Amino acid sequence: MTEKQPASTSQHTRTRLLVTRPAEDAEPLVRRLEALGFAVAVEPMLSMVWLDGPEPDLSDVQALLFTSANGVRAYTKRTSRRDRPVQAVGDATARAARAAGFADVDSASGDVYALAGRVKALRDPAAGTLLHVAGSKVAGDLAGLLGAAGFTLRRSVMYDAVPALTLSGETATFLRTSTLDGVLFFSPRTAASFVRLLAEAGMFDCCRTVDTFCLSPAVAEAACAYGDGGVVPWKSVRVAARPEQDSLLDLLPVAG
Repeated sequence: MTEKQPASTSQHTRTRLLVTRPAEDAEPLVRRLEALGFAVAVEPMLSMVWLDGPEPDLSDVQALLFTSANGVRAYTKRTSRRDRPVQAVGDATARAARAAGFADVDSASGDVYALAGRVKALRDPAAGTLLHVAGSKVAGDLAGLLGAAGFTLRRSVMYDAVPALTLSGETATFLRTSTLDGVLFFSPRTAASFVRLLAEAGMFDCCRTVDTFCLSPAVAEAACAYGDGGVVPWKSVRVAARPEQDSLLDLLPVAG
């Protein structure tokens, strides 16, 4: 369970972290953080909208490419077929694919560049099309990276990620009372959305006591920049050594 009521400064004893992931991804992360002893609040910066559409045509597809667990979720809402190998961008996405019933799953344990590298190492351009199940907005040029190696990639948009319109009253109170210790960012888009909402609420100064923990340098850049040369005054900005959740969690202080 996440916290329902903000604590006052005098009650703020445990290290409190804010998870900005979509609700579907936040739930297991919250359980893990709470097991480590952190107080956890959730402020989803994106909400998933599953798009209607036909069952995907896999007749010429040699492998499925998933760049997020939401891609796996979207695919499973369209079809029951699990008979194609899966190339997943990272371990969390690979776990989602295995949980959905895929037997042949390979994880790149990284970003789209790592995924492209794994595909080039394991797949043959002549063996068929690669189907990338994606959202309406994608990060990185996966098609370009693989196209340069002779692969044909078809992107199928099966979901949309809708940005949040405002910060919750709970999160605003945590920020104003300096009872938020850290924010976890997993994508440039969620980080940029959070920064935009901070700016709209006039709460940049409240960030001076908050540490940020970012999955990659691109995420950190989005968490820090605003407008024309503006910089968000976080207490610190820490970047995971590898773009994987475990690496990001390694950055966290000992819960207390």
